[in-house]
Amino acid sequence: MGVEVEREKAGIPKKTIYRLSLYHRCLSKLTENGIKTVSSSALAKAAGVKASQLRRDISHVGQFGTRGLGYQVEELRLVIREALGREHLQPVILVGAGNLGSALLRYGGFQKEGFEVVAAFDAVPEAVVKREIGVPVLGTDKMDQFISQNAVKLAILCVPGENAQEVANELVLSGVQGILNFSPTVLQVPDSVTVNNVDLALELENVSFFIGRESEPESEEPPLEEL
Repeated sequence: MGVEVEREKAGIPKKTIYRLSLYHRCLSKLTENGIKTVSSSALAKAAGVKASQLRRDISHVGQFGTRGLGYQVEELRLVIREALGREHLQPVILVGAGNLGSALLRYGGFQKEGFEVVAAFDAVPEAVVKREIGVPVLGTDKMDQFISQNAVKLAILCVPGENAQEVANELVLSGVQGILNFSPTVLQVPDSVTVNNVDLALELENVSFFIGRESEPESEEPPLEEL
């Protein structure tokens, strides 16, 4: 069963999981800058959410914070890190090392967030090797064996749309439980497998819609006590 599905069954909604990841990133930056405590309003502003939403999200992992003082940054960071299952680096593979895939392989921020891209797979691996990628690049025919031998549960999918479902089927059969899908197609997977779609063109279209428009006011929910 996928990581996100397990968390939801433990009582943490999927959207809250996403926001907890944002809080963890913000808390990591505060730690790097030597900040010891942070108020809920300051942390919420850094994460781009309302303080009341942040306090509700954090209540899923425990009761933290002191009124007037806020949260202990390192304590909260470690608790959220554990809740997200990031005590150890999680192995990830990438399938489809073309232009986008190669760019993602060069991204150095995965390890800071608890993930390690351990290998890439491509239909023409010899062409990708010439790009001087820093991880092993193997043919897709070796994917099933690699996933099994290295207990890989997460995959990044960057193949063309017409090949995406077929590759996703192979990943699922090999034991992958979570897919970050950059391919422009909706994948059909079992309920036990989690897919997050990243459609860059769609996201840009969504952002452009709000240019020059005033945002509608969000409905207020009863706030938890301010820290």
